[in-house]
Amino acid sequence: MPNISNRALHMPPSPVRKLVPFALKAKQKGIKVYHLNIGQPDIETPETALNALKNIDLKVLEYALSEGNLDYRKALTEYYHSLGFNDLTTDNFIVTNGGSEALNFAISTLCDDGDEVIIPEPYYANYNGFTSTFNVNVVAVPSTIDTGFALPPIEEFEKKITEKTRAIVICNPGNPTGYLYTREELQKLAEIALKYDIVVISDEVYREYVYDGKQQISMLAFPELAENCIIIDSESKRYSMCGVRIGCMITRSKKIHDAAMLFAQARLSPVLLGQIAATAAHQDDQAYIRSVREEYTHRRNILVDLLNAIPGVICPKPKGAFYCVAELPVDDTEKFAQWLLEKYSNQNETIMVAPAGGFYSNPELGKKQVRIAYVLKEEDLKRSAAILKDALEQYKLEFSL
Repeated sequence: MPNISNRALHMPPSPVRKLVPFALKAKQKGIKVYHLNIGQPDIETPETALNALKNIDLKVLEYALSEGNLDYRKALTEYYHSLGFNDLTTDNFIVTNGGSEALNFAISTLCDDGDEVIIPEPYYANYNGFTSTFNVNVVAVPSTIDTGFALPPIEEFEKKITEKTRAIVICNPGNPTGYLYTREELQKLAEIALKYDIVVISDEVYREYVYDGKQQISMLAFPELAENCIIIDSESKRYSMCGVRIGCMITRSKKIHDAAMLFAQARLSPVLLGQIAATAAHQDDQAYIRSVREEYTHRRNILVDLLNAIPGVICPKPKGAFYCVAELPVDDTEKFAQWLLEKYSNQNETIMVAPAGGFYSNPELGKKQVRIAYVLKEEDLKRSAAILKDALEQYKLEFSL
């Protein structure tokens, strides 16, 4: 038998997807599973994007440019101009196969084996996978549920900086917490990045979906970070187009851009069809985004209020994205999530959640927490909350908690 690499052996499993086999078995038994575990919106993709794919008039589906085709990069440039960043040109963008590849480009451009990136936790679980692939170490700075997962004190970041530190990675608004960073918090990150000449990698793929009259502040709003900032963006959640696999890496730094382009050329090109769909989606998209934001606001309010009404459940109200982290009155949400799929049903229905341990560098910190995505319609969220309430009662009785 061939040997498996240490890289593969140490690749962390996805907390979002590793319970899928149990969900499939539950479905095979005829149980309906409400998927609260994954950020796959049920919102319809913009009609402009779907029509662009249906009406493709090409004789050859050829390679795209490694940096992304010009039409799409022009659409991105116009979009960022609409946000007020008028200095950006098409040369500031590298189109990628999803935001995931943009993150991979950023990390591989900045880091060598054994280097470090600092990330406030809990954080998007795949950051572990991306860094592990390149033998880069995550140095976590914990945030807490009692503050709604606000940015930890900047002094805690400074304590973690070493000669191997290459970047601070944030997600704003955050996955899994839905936390939205304030300008003051981001200013502190900008100052510390400049002080130590490290890069802020800001994952802003949920930019449009912020609530309660708030506005997302991009790290691009700090021009002093021109040489010390990378933005990660994606069309997946903005336009409910997870399957087109189109994102981008943005930087004002020519040095970083040119180095990242070597990786872009090595993988040949981003998806052609995805760029066609994404270019079309950017046309007259504001009405679409407003309606989707209103829908997510409605879903958030319903779900979080219902969760906090369940005895023993604590769930801060997120300010952005479409996730929340809830603390449950159980000993171990990993065991509880598996039990929900293997042993439990309510009127032949159950729910699937993502145990939050996988969103921490130390899984013990998330042992009693789950991430829930409110990407289902209102009646499904209400039903899911009712199932969770009953399941917690049954679990407590079964295990005498």
